[in-house]
Amino acid sequence: MYAVLTAIVEPGFFTSEPVRTALIIGAGAALVSGAVGIFTVIRGQSFAGHALADVSSTGGSAAFLLGINPLLGFLGMALAAALGMELADSRRIRERDLVTGIALGAGLGLSALFLYFDVTSRSTTGAAVTVMFGSMFAIPSSIITLASSTGLLTLAAVVALYRPLLISSLEPDLAAVLGIPARLIGLLYLWVLALAVALSAMTVGAVLSTALLIGPAATALRLVNRPALAMVLAGLFGLVATWGGILLAYDSFYWTPGHGWPVSFFIVLLIFMFYLASVHIRSFGRI
Repeated sequence: MYAVLTAIVEPGFFTSEPVRTALIIGAGAALVSGAVGIFTVIRGQSFAGHALADVSSTGGSAAFLLGINPLLGFLGMALAAALGMELADSRRIRERDLVTGIALGAGLGLSALFLYFDVTSRSTTGAAVTVMFGSMFAIPSSIITLASSTGLLTLAAVVALYRPLLISSLEPDLAAVLGIPARLIGLLYLWVLALAVALSAMTVGAVLSTALLIGPAATALRLVNRPALAMVLAGLFGLVATWGGILLAYDSFYWTPGHGWPVSFFIVLLIFMFYLASVHIRSFGRI
């Protein structure tokens, strides 16, 4: 057993502080994204999740420019964008997607401006890669407390909203009969989604965070019919992909000394492999 472990894990993995920080932050992002991602897929709002992730990059790039906690930037901009998208009051899908697309374009434009200032005024040449594609081994340990608190708050909100959110997502007419405030539930869901994508943006970057949000959830929903069980499975798939990606990225420093491969690449690759596997497993029937 020890020989197998040493063959898979390169020396120093378990004693490295950047690795421990990445494992903790990544685990929180994976579990939260798995739970929220189920409702994102059920409600058909994958585009909204992608837009919020990209818009959150505006806050992340601004945080680098101002020299503050980047997670605060991601969270603040994602929450503001979610509020703006809901207040647009676009009930028809076409209008809702139009508002989402406009918010996405505006957010990416501001991100480009802030990242330009990062490079020209602060010489933070790695800001663009960190914000857009993630840099998990560069996450400071000081972020752990805020990230953990945000993750626990988001999971608690999902549990509290579970029943009304599920009913309003699957049976809008029944929700109206039961007196469930669909508009309020929609706003709260978008805020929960904003928290989830902000956390995932800190791990795999704003551009690829949708993969962590949608991939494990879509995989779980291919395997099981029960939303609660799907949330557990999605969190598990995301956790395995995230921790596996961190391990492979760490090991890659020994494959090409001094030039490790991006963590986000391995995470997205593993998520894609899980989804492909679920396509074949589904032929045996859902649970």
